[in-house]
Amino acid sequence: MLAVALALRSTLISACLLPAVLASLPGLPSKIYGVNLGSWLVLESWMLPQEWLDMGGQQCDECSSCIATEFAFAKAFPDTVDKKFEEHWLSWFNEDDVNALVDAGINTVRIPLGYWIVEALVDRKTEFYPRGGLTQLRRGLQLLHNAGIVAILDHHALPGVQTAGQMFTGNCTSDVEFYTPYNYHRALIWTSVMTTLSHVDTAFANAVAIEAVNEPIMNADQTPDYGDFQKNFVRVVRATEFLLGVPTPGFGAMPAPANGNFTAMLPHVSDSALFTAEVRSVLQDTVPILLQLGVIGLSHRKTPLITNFMDINWQFNNPANPADAQIGPQGYDNHLYYVFGGVADANPDAYLTSICNLNRIQADAALGDSPLWFGEWGLPTQFDATDDFLSKWADAQKLAYSKDAGWLFWNFKVEKSELAGNLSREWSYLEGVRLGYFTKDPSQVHNASVCDPYIIA
Repeated sequence: MLAVALALRSTLISACLLPAVLASLPGLPSKIYGVNLGSWLVLESWMLPQEWLDMGGQQCDECSSCIATEFAFAKAFPDTVDKKFEEHWLSWFNEDDVNALVDAGINTVRIPLGYWIVEALVDRKTEFYPRGGLTQLRRGLQLLHNAGIVAILDHHALPGVQTAGQMFTGNCTSDVEFYTPYNYHRALIWTSVMTTLSHVDTAFANAVAIEAVNEPIMNADQTPDYGDFQKNFVRVVRATEFLLGVPTPGFGAMPAPANGNFTAMLPHVSDSALFTAEVRSVLQDTVPILLQLGVIGLSHRKTPLITNFMDINWQFNNPANPADAQIGPQGYDNHLYYVFGGVADANPDAYLTSICNLNRIQADAALGDSPLWFGEWGLPTQFDATDDFLSKWADAQKLAYSKDAGWLFWNFKVEKSELAGNLSREWSYLEGVRLGYFTKDPSQVHNASVCDPYIIA
């Protein structure tokens, strides 16, 4: 019965040598026109300043010095945090928002998630986060599925914090501890749980990809063993799928257990290059969480998830290449914000010259990181931009990012309030459509020749 598992060691090499062209992206549109659902299940208080104050949070110049994140809020208000965040989750993303996305032609969303959505992973003695997010994720995914929109599950905030001083990690701190065996292990358990839910829980039917880590530290010298983590991330996804009865490239699938309980099969799988000691340990630690969640059974679909990484060029100083971890369908993510500097001089001509000659897609493809999508970008600039420029800026970026797999704008919306000021003008996709910077059909642009004056031969 377990003959397939016994053959894993000898087939891993051949699986890794599969041509990239065979690694299709099942479930994703042929071209991604998407948005991020930022500040929903990982709240970033800069995006909703008035609501955050109304909830009981604080504003400060240095986000680690006040109640500016989920961690700080939950620590300060342990008795009310769950209720406050449930109210936020229900109001920030609901059916009206989904209808607006459909009306804007959006076909894909990227959903930032914190590790704490798998509540069993949280050490409640030292870590402080709201409970109940998984119920909200199910609700949102079902609304999106009903509307024909697919989802990328983005591990946006990692255990131990992956980047210092950032609200998007859920805990604004200089104490970065993600790049350790303990937190790598917790992130891999999260990965197995999310992989299982994506295959077994019908509410996750439109979850087609899982992103390993959002925006790790850019200096690879500061991310020890991150390349090993990338390989283990893919192994965990594929090993979990194998046990769920999903045909895994190069491996086949586990014969279906008679009782429908895949967790019972794990002890009988032979050691192999896929089921390494770390992967087996992760899966063993995942089983009680799945039992607690009541997630039992085989996959309701037989297509593998797309594994997703920030591309190799996100890091410098000899970074690991995520393409080396690939087993089955895999996509790559790049983020580009001009507003933070370091990309182009702060003037309209420099911005358009830069974006119209962008070579990130070619640079990634040369290293095997293809297909590539741009999972975060925006309209904000370092100068006062006119409406006319923002229309050109939107066109030029869409044209550049559509040359490969597509794009996902940050963000689908931001707060519109007196305190938020003009924030939504450049950060909200839906507001950008309303103001006319974005065409109603995301596949179209106002001026397909916008880059012609700026192309460098």
